[in-house]
Amino acid sequence: MRTTTPETVAELIARQWGDHRPGLKYADGVLSHHRTAREAAARAALLVDLLPPGAEPHIGVLLDNTPEFPFWLGAAALAGAAVAGINPTRRGPELARDILHTDCRILVTERAHLPLLRGLDLPGVRLLVTDPEDAEEYEALLAPYAGAKPGEAVLGAGPGPESRLLLYFTSGSTGAPKAAICTQGRLAGAGASLARHFSVTPDDVHYVCMPLFHGNAVIADWLPALAGGAAVALRRRFSASAFLDDVRAYGATYFTYVGRAVQYLLATPPRPDDRAHTLRLGFGTEAGAVDAARFAERFGVRLVEGYGATEGGASVQRTPDTPAAALGRAGAGDDLAVIDPETGRECPPAVFDPQGRLLNGDEAIGELVNKGRSLFEGYWRNPDAEAARTRQGWYWTGDLFFRDADGFLYFAGRTDDRLRVDSENLAAAVIENILARWARAAAVAVYAVPDEVAGDQVMAAVALRAGAVFSPEGFAAFLGVQPDLGTKMAPRYVRIVDALPTTATNKVHRVSLRREGFDTPDPVWWRPRGESAYRPLGPADRAALLASYEAQGRAGLLGR
Repeated sequence: MRTTTPETVAELIARQWGDHRPGLKYADGVLSHHRTAREAAARAALLVDLLPPGAEPHIGVLLDNTPEFPFWLGAAALAGAAVAGINPTRRGPELARDILHTDCRILVTERAHLPLLRGLDLPGVRLLVTDPEDAEEYEALLAPYAGAKPGEAVLGAGPGPESRLLLYFTSGSTGAPKAAICTQGRLAGAGASLARHFSVTPDDVHYVCMPLFHGNAVIADWLPALAGGAAVALRRRFSASAFLDDVRAYGATYFTYVGRAVQYLLATPPRPDDRAHTLRLGFGTEAGAVDAARFAERFGVRLVEGYGATEGGASVQRTPDTPAAALGRAGAGDDLAVIDPETGRECPPAVFDPQGRLLNGDEAIGELVNKGRSLFEGYWRNPDAEAARTRQGWYWTGDLFFRDADGFLYFAGRTDDRLRVDSENLAAAVIENILARWARAAAVAVYAVPDEVAGDQVMAAVALRAGAVFSPEGFAAFLGVQPDLGTKMAPRYVRIVDALPTTATNKVHRVSLRREGFDTPDPVWWRPRGESAYRPLGPADRAALLASYEAQGRAGLLGR
């Protein structure tokens, strides 16, 4: 492992020069570290010449995980420019807004995404199409710069620790996404820190199957590989069915995940050779303790759950004594507290039963806040969002946590995932962790739907395991024996889905679930107020419910 801590990502790219070991693996071949740096240097030189004078040094990258993505990340680092990762699941005016909001004057894309751009008004934005089918024009642009070396072509004074490198959109559930600023110094430090923590060496191969337009793949996968001298293997788009085949073909030793990716892998049919591979570690978020244990049992791979926002405002670091369900303690330099956002007071420690199940979630769960030094570097052209994130001089993460008496922190969901049932605050993630124990459930999402009178009711979307059927009696019996399922936590509505809707980063698309509520063609079971048994929600039930919402003046809350 390389031990010298770099000050910039540009230094990490330059280190690859002259290293002819395999550095970048993908479907069509293998490139050396040196070749990867050479391609980045050529694009850096092209970038310096293409950017108009006085323009913000920003380029948009609208690509799947092809070699061009790390080439342009490296080019931006070498030139002292910034990459805005453009989400291909955005459409129309929203997509145009992301490109224009980040002041991109160049947009690097591929033929598959050109239909997304048709009809969009993108004044002053130059397209570069990278597909082999368009190779003649693209290669003609690059040809004059084939001999470029790292450090030869820079913008202004060149890259430094304070230079912007990434403008990564946070996946907020309301309003327009915010572009978090990430500088070269912070990113180089993060990559080196993770490389040390996970003992990354040049013998490792980092499998990048999460999308590179999202911070997880770059910060937690690509950068530690650069810092440790490891190779990178690219998967164009995540595929659960191809995961093990890719791992074996590339000799992958490390991967990252986000959201429901682990559940998708667990949902694939078991194979006798599930443990015949080279993987030693998975690092990510939101797998949950239950699925992490299942993954380790089936594939023989330890999953490490981490926490660190793209914004850099707070981090939680896992230590050897961290309880299985916890994420760890506050990272170095952070002064983390769990705060009740309504009162501004610190929440009391969590209380557990002998089985380790949370007993006082209503008072123990609050928003994770960093009251100390924060690495948050702001949002691009969004002072209102910055002010909200840093109110009272603290960094408010927007995430729900609880803390035990020893200071270990446990993730409880997003603040947007808080429910208020009969005047009691509940966290969706806590209920999901309980429902995940049900043997018939392959995946679960919990969210709020409006109550007819006041507050919320709990609704759960459940994807069943292969061959399983929903048993209302069995589900109710399961709920009845869960000692940490509070009296307000049991779902009033249960929606049976083939698969949970997800975003491009494999996070559950809760906005669509909340918007649809019980108005869906999928089977919905419900437990009417005062009843203990679940039964199908039929047309007569639905009509009666809607009439009740109308009578209470709350019909306008449905579908929002």
